[in-house]
Amino acid sequence: MFKFITHRPLWLNMLAGVLIAVAVLFIFIFSLNWITHHDESKTVPSVAGKTFEEAEKILENAGFEVEIQDSIYVDTVKPLLVLRQVPEADEIVKVNRTVYLTINRAVPPSVEMPNLVGFSFRSAEMELKNMGLRVGDTIYESNFAKNAVLRQMYKGNIIAPGTKIRMGSTISFVLGSGVGSEKFVVPNLVGMTYCDAKALIESNGLMMGAVIATDITDTCSAYIYRQSPERYDEERKFRYIRTGQLMDVWLQTEKPVTDSLPVTSPDE
Repeated sequence: MFKFITHRPLWLNMLAGVLIAVAVLFIFIFSLNWITHHDESKTVPSVAGKTFEEAEKILENAGFEVEIQDSIYVDTVKPLLVLRQVPEADEIVKVNRTVYLTINRAVPPSVEMPNLVGFSFRSAEMELKNMGLRVGDTIYESNFAKNAVLRQMYKGNIIAPGTKIRMGSTISFVLGSGVGSEKFVVPNLVGMTYCDAKALIESNGLMMGAVIATDITDTCSAYIYRQSPERYDEERKFRYIRTGQLMDVWLQTEKPVTDSLPVTSPDE
């Protein structure tokens, strides 16, 4: 079988091997231009802002491969639109090059609602934007903490921290309006139940502050026996308070006996 090799001199076989190797090398080198499309290049068309189907058709017709590299969510852009491309538009590259696309997600991802109560409005606004959420309406309520977030709202209801919502959702805030300029006489809460007193002061633009209720299980029905600030000063003259300020109360289970000492009129 190998007679045609063995009957020849060794040097002739070696020479034939070298010639064959050189021939193969030359064939490979000269075929590289055809394999790699040497000197064949094209300009990458711009597909940013087009739908993925449109971009895929344009690129394939131009002789490029197409692959989705990533998908992110931008709430101001329609779903499945091309956001970025690599190589970029107008770059000159070899034909058959793969163009990688980043497209806008069809369904927005979910994020957890942060706890922004107590934040300043500016800080809360920045936090929402960083999480891909929108800032909605702002409502002001009498409270000494001016421009601080008192409640965070989603679709008209309070939203608890950690609640899953879609990126791009709108969050509204209830903010403190600060201490008002108009003053009025401190209301007398002593002898009232906690819930009645709370409704009264909130209707006057005040806020309930500290509630001291030792060994009391039913706070709403407990009676107030002390308040701060008090309604009268040492000379039995009325004290004044401004909207947005706090009132602290002390509670007990039995209704206290209120005094009927004369007081000095605010006009005196």
